[in-house]
Amino acid sequence: MLIDDRNLELVAKGFKAIYHEHFDATVSHKDTLAMTTESGSAEENYGWLGQFPDLREWIGDRQVHELTSHGFAIKNRKFESTVKVKRDDISDDRFGVYKPLFSEMGRVSKQHPDRMIFEVMANGFSLACYDGQSFFDAEHGLYNGSGEVIGSVSNMQAGSGPAWFLLDLGKAIKPFIWQEREKYEFQSLDDLRSERVFFRDEFTFGIRARVNAGIGLWQLAFGSKAPLTVENYTAARATMSAYAGDRGQKLGITPTHLVVPSDLETNGRNILLADQINGSSNIWKGTADLIVTPWL
Repeated sequence: MLIDDRNLELVAKGFKAIYHEHFDATVSHKDTLAMTTESGSAEENYGWLGQFPDLREWIGDRQVHELTSHGFAIKNRKFESTVKVKRDDISDDRFGVYKPLFSEMGRVSKQHPDRMIFEVMANGFSLACYDGQSFFDAEHGLYNGSGEVIGSVSNMQAGSGPAWFLLDLGKAIKPFIWQEREKYEFQSLDDLRSERVFFRDEFTFGIRARVNAGIGLWQLAFGSKAPLTVENYTAARATMSAYAGDRGQKLGITPTHLVVPSDLETNGRNILLADQINGSSNIWKGTADLIVTPWL
């Protein structure tokens, strides 16, 4: 192939097409697990996380929800992935050699949000959320109808085993946040007049993004390091369904997904998919969708 600007543009378009083909074909749990927000600066503050919308009978003046009492910010992080292509390989029409590289780049980019969200989920037992407590904690504030703290409520089970998670993902607000400042972008350095091409005789292609994952509403998530048994699954569901907001109103939490690491896949499948457990009818079959991930 003649190495000129026109042919190099075609090569870049071909590599980009391979990247997008595999990006689009890769399965991701991002939109299921997290609410996506657009960021317009280096970080975003989520002061509204302390409030859960509710309707009350309108008697007297409106009761304005106070948002300034809570503060929680997510800073954007920058990520890249880069590959180099030898000029001689382009000249010799050896494009197929690089196809797996750009295919894998597309897959990795699509699943990168998943890895970050699951990392946040796994670290939720130590990450502080908007109320100052750890996201998964035994002492979140319990409120009365006047918004006063009268006790504490837990969204975790203690233990020493691999963590599993019960989530309510059926609402517009979700337990995790996926923040995008600059989406994953395919870029190329293929200018024949660039210093890198002149000295190294190679072209560079890569991905760049400014994004981050963070925690959202703890009321929509329950984390456990206790054994994944029917009894513990039942207790987690009951705990979540009883959660109330900062005005004492029931939040209507209904767990929709059970997230487990690979080590607990069998346990998760038995609880959610088996017709019987220990010879008895499984009343919990189909009560949640199962997500199994190697990134916990």
